Amino acid sequence: MKVVSFEDAVRLIEDRDTLLIGGSGGGHAVPEALILALRDRFLKTGSPKNITLLHPVGLGDNDTQGVSQLAYPKLLKRIVTGAFVNTPAIQEMARENTIEAYTFPQGALSQLMREMAAGRPGLLSQVGLHTFVDPRYGGGRQSVTAQEDLVEIVKLSGKEWLFYKPYKVDIAFLRGTTADEDGNVTMEKEAVFCEMLSMAQATHNAGGVVIVQVERLAQRGTLPAKQVKIPGMLVDLVVIDPDQRQTYMTAYSPSYAGKLRVPLDNIPALPFDVRKVIARRAVMELFPGAICNLGAGVSTGIANIATEEGFLDKIILTNEQGLIGGAPASGVDAGAAMNYTALIDQPYQFDFYDGGGLDLAFLSFAQVDARGSVNVSRFGKRVIGVGGFQNIAQNAKQVIFSGTFTTGGLDIYWENGKTIIRKEGRFKKFISELEQVSYNGAYAAQKGQKALYVTERAVFERTIRGLTLIEIAPGADLQKDILDQMEFKPTISPNLKEMDARLFDPMPMDYVKDLLNKPRLNIPKRLHKLNMDKDL
Repeated sequence: MKVVSFEDAVRLIEDRDTLLIGGSGGGHAVPEALILALRDRFLKTGSPKNITLLHPVGLGDNDTQGVSQLAYPKLLKRIVTGAFVNTPAIQEMARENTIEAYTFPQGALSQLMREMAAGRPGLLSQVGLHTFVDPRYGGGRQSVTAQEDLVEIVKLSGKEWLFYKPYKVDIAFLRGTTADEDGNVTMEKEAVFCEMLSMAQATHNAGGVVIVQVERLAQRGTLPAKQVKIPGMLVDLVVIDPDQRQTYMTAYSPSYAGKLRVPLDNIPALPFDVRKVIARRAVMELFPGAICNLGAGVSTGIANIATEEGFLDKIILTNEQGLIGGAPASGVDAGAAMNYTALIDQPYQFDFYDGGGLDLAFLSFAQVDARGSVNVSRFGKRVIGVGGFQNIAQNAKQVIFSGTFTTGGLDIYWENGKTIIRKEGRFKKFISELEQVSYNGAYAAQKGQKALYVTERAVFERTIRGLTLIEIAPGADLQKDILDQMEFKPTISPNLKEMDARLFDPMPMDYVKDLLNKPRLNIPKRLHKLNMDKDL
């Protein structure tokens, strides 16, 4: 291992290289200074050219940081990632077809790092079948310039699988907190671990160069061996940035690092608005001990509501990045968490998700069709991708999709428990044809998965026949406020009922009593013999 300057490190990148970048979302363990150094080299010298950028998680702050700083057509030829949601400059390149753009499930790319490390031919997964990731429906392409097939359909044991092809990595940009003189790297200040070890192994075994950005250097032999996340035998070069931030928004939070637990009053109550109403209704699907994932958007408010209502410790919230328990962060810091009980590497979290470990998934929607299929990946001028959405939505035992009924200027409020729509949104979200299929409702129904679609004025259940309206908000008009705002007519349940009145009251719902009266649904059957229901 050698400690070098950032300029010397990025000078090793050659034309047409494949560059692998570790980290997650809004600056979580992202080697930002290395990204900046590469940008500066390109702007100064015009080199390197035509590189392929590979990173499982979208990296950016919804503005100019992260891989948006590399958004130059001559610098980048291709990008393969989970999402562009936080990198607007890369979104524009995909939309304008100035780059070969692919988005695949975050979990598939994360797990693929392990397959590459082991020299296996690629990743077999059913995640993404019958969606735009499926090669029969686009193969993950997000630009017309993306011509190469990077995923295939194969049949094994009588079932269809997606085969995600591996990549030969030339250079890896990774990040930790501390490196010793032998290159051993720890991550004690980081908010996430991601798949740094697998990335280092994959790059090393392919004959590539592993470059790790850290905050500080330690003497040889002084790092606790069990804290080493990247062994020195895998590290070629170390660069030091004493000012690296934990995330783009947060310089350092000891709670994000798992060093201490913060008082729950640090987790604010949500203002009483449309988002809170939707999140409250989603909360009503919880049961004691439920293992959950909270997606982006409205669903992040579930952690705030669980805190306000006093039952955060009665459920288990997780996120894709490997955090278990506690309260997931929101906004640009999403991917971190406070007061968590465990942090594992991201590929192992996705193993758990893909195997059906989630009881409940709380996710957002941009568009929904009559079959209950959902689009979150591409709509209007937004080229987003799926992130961890497909791994979660496709494999959870029950999925709750949440969002406003319409969008674009919706102005809605509640008075004396009644729904008043001052101005309807300009765009319908329940439409006849999706711009892109991120979740296939018919395929999920065939597998027996339960699904709800929760809005501020209506709740739908998906059956094998499609969407059925099961709840309506008090004061909402069925024809004017529901059916006229949809491009298709759902089945209307003969048992249609009003949504719970507590959803529309600014005061807390006192829902903890309801929660604790529910049975715990995820206890192995044989444990019932020991009458352990209340103890687990």
